[in-house]
Amino acid sequence: MPQLPATPYPAEVRARLDADAKEVLARYPGSRSALLPLLHLVQSEEGYVSRTGMAFCAETLDLTTAEVTAVATFYSMYRRRPSGDYQVGVCTNTLCAVMGGDAIFDTLKEHLGVGNNETTEDGKVTLEHIECNAACDFAPVVMVNWEFFDNQTPESATRLVDDLIAGRTVEPTRGAPLCSYKETARILAGFPDERPGAVEPTGGAGPASLIGLKLAKGEALPKARVVSPRAGQPRDAQPHDPSPSEHLSSHDAPQQTSASDPEHPAGPAAEEGE
Repeated sequence: MPQLPATPYPAEVRARLDADAKEVLARYPGSRSALLPLLHLVQSEEGYVSRTGMAFCAETLDLTTAEVTAVATFYSMYRRRPSGDYQVGVCTNTLCAVMGGDAIFDTLKEHLGVGNNETTEDGKVTLEHIECNAACDFAPVVMVNWEFFDNQTPESATRLVDDLIAGRTVEPTRGAPLCSYKETARILAGFPDERPGAVEPTGGAGPASLIGLKLAKGEALPKARVVSPRAGQPRDAQPHDPSPSEHLSSHDAPQQTSASDPEHPAGPAAEEGE
């Protein structure tokens, strides 16, 4: 069904957004490039990107509402409906999932009484599963308004959301102090976080992330050792011919291949279906 035109912002809100939008536009040589931060700006006003917000972006940037909608619906950080003060995201990508992310997500769904991308009745918490946040050495990871809470368990994640709902102070494992989702959206729009100490570093890469870097630099690692490709096999064991029941894998190096052994080139490629 056709929709009525979006309701405009109240005059005082429009005046404030116009001033902020002017500041955002000044950063870009082409106004169209300002669309992403402007969507964050209107999200900071209402907690989601409403039709009113998209109409404001379209008018400000001389775009069609269809062009703005296409961008707002493409990126998952833009919410299309009212959401909670705290966006609680549980990483359910492969490593976090097998380390307990799926169990955390299922526990929080039952504890909060909501499903994926749903908000508690008090409007405090929106729960969602999220994709990899490049923090695999801290798995499983939970994020609240894009701040990291590392090495979580179902029990610690339950305490976390209970503290958020009760209004108690919670501290991210690293990064800036936690703020509301609307405040986060304004920061993402490019406006400075003026809270005392908010931009001071409070963490970085974990030990597991740095091992590869140290090896690449040739630095010695404490208690470094080579792990045998087969459990219980001594490091100095001689290679053997596998029996038909054994399965060769990339862990059974070295293997003779056409690339490493010119005397045993690969045979002709088989026809499709053979």
